Amino acid sequence: MFLLICATLLFITVIYLWSNRHFFNRDIYKNFSDNDVPWIKNGFGVAFMNPVEIFQLVRNVASKYQKSYHMTVFGNTDYFIVRAKDAEKILSSSKHLEKGLIYDLLHPFLKTGLLTSSGEKWHQRRRMLTPAFHFNILKEFCEIFKEESDRLVETLKSQNEKEVNIIPISTQFTLNTICESAMGIKLRNLGNSGVKYRDNIYVIGELLVERILKPWLLIDIVYKILGYSNQLEQLLRPVHDFTQSIINSRRKEFLLKKSEAQDANSNEKYKENIYLSSKKKRAAMMDTLLQAQSDGLIDDEGIIEETDTFTFEGHDTTSIGMTFVLFLLSHHPEIQERLFQEIHEVTDGREEITMDDLNKLNLMERVLKESLRLYPPVHFIARQLSDDIYNDGILLRKGTTVNIMIFDIHRDPEYFPDPEKFDPDRFLPEHCEKRHNFAYLAFSAGMRNCIGQRFAMLELKTMLTKIVLNFKILPVTSFNELIFKGDIVLRTQNPIIMKFVTRN
Repeated sequence: MFLLICATLLFITVIYLWSNRHFFNRDIYKNFSDNDVPWIKNGFGVAFMNPVEIFQLVRNVASKYQKSYHMTVFGNTDYFIVRAKDAEKILSSSKHLEKGLIYDLLHPFLKTGLLTSSGEKWHQRRRMLTPAFHFNILKEFCEIFKEESDRLVETLKSQNEKEVNIIPISTQFTLNTICESAMGIKLRNLGNSGVKYRDNIYVIGELLVERILKPWLLIDIVYKILGYSNQLEQLLRPVHDFTQSIINSRRKEFLLKKSEAQDANSNEKYKENIYLSSKKKRAAMMDTLLQAQSDGLIDDEGIIEETDTFTFEGHDTTSIGMTFVLFLLSHHPEIQERLFQEIHEVTDGREEITMDDLNKLNLMERVLKESLRLYPPVHFIARQLSDDIYNDGILLRKGTTVNIMIFDIHRDPEYFPDPEKFDPDRFLPEHCEKRHNFAYLAFSAGMRNCIGQRFAMLELKTMLTKIVLNFKILPVTSFNELIFKGDIVLRTQNPIIMKFVTRN
């Protein structure tokens, strides 16, 4: 029986590969040769690697050749970019905006929201959502960042001098923040659903990586027969229930306020502004979506797509950024102390921190950028070429998948000497102006750059200000214990442990 199942799966795989042979057409790569760029041919070996080995494989290749390369696995060849000048050709173009295969595999989770959509739908959603991250709205969000940072400080004080796994704490903080700011909902009002959401996100990422590494799992019927579809569906159900509860809660408030506005004959004035939520009149991205639906610009499915997208992207990547900046500071007490002094100088001893104060924290800005250089939460992005292009004399055909390896671009010694060293002064103005514009891609670049990058930086600055003022951060996990694994975002195999000692 077992042999029959294996034979059936092999037959299905062969049929799939043949029916999709245009993806594996070597004519696309006929201009490649080992004399042009490195060609890594792994074949079936990759399918038997674990996520840690895969992550290390691409690091080793980039380090060995220090130039962009192509890799063939199961007959399919992708182009891997590890140099800033090569990334510029893709990211600066208004043509190559289509995401790669990995984003298609996210569709059961995120459907086609801002992260995974393309074409006119992406342009329309980007225009719709950009005002929700306007500078004036970020000023309102700053109050939420401070409140959640104060709660974070209280949590860490309860763990004073104890060894703390920072990953779940940072995830809780950023999920609270995105829910209250962009979604207009206090997470604690939704019960324990947020915990289930966080836990399931990790497992969903692991399933995605496994499907990429094992090409037979790309065949839907095989994926279903082997039980993966059912497992994914069970994981996604509470995730989608969580975001649906956010939508339902905000919609009730939105409709109530709109009814009140209509009764007061002020609906036109209401429409001129992004809907303001809560007694402190904070604007929420969710209200932008609900108003767009009221105006016929988006439907229920579209609101669900964007809520799933922003809840995921708005907490997971920022949580990773927070984790690693605290980790790096724990190992660099001298920079910690410089930050402490800068905060005191800017605030002049005031307990209340303003957005203007945060904008004056130049060292903190450099610390965050350097941390995001070393440990970019989104460590690679993929694009599918919409037209033929030449790169270093190599013809890349339309349809080629190009993987832009941000983790490796950030370690190019041409632009970042001694690249593994944590040195915030790399981001002093005089150094930045000499550097290639695409050597630093923590928030991507070009038309599809991160819509929430100012949101994320302001959130991280607020958090870091509160923590540095209240604690000395001491290391427990060493650099040698950081074992990264392949995932859609940068993750470690083991917890990251540190101590927070309350300052006198």
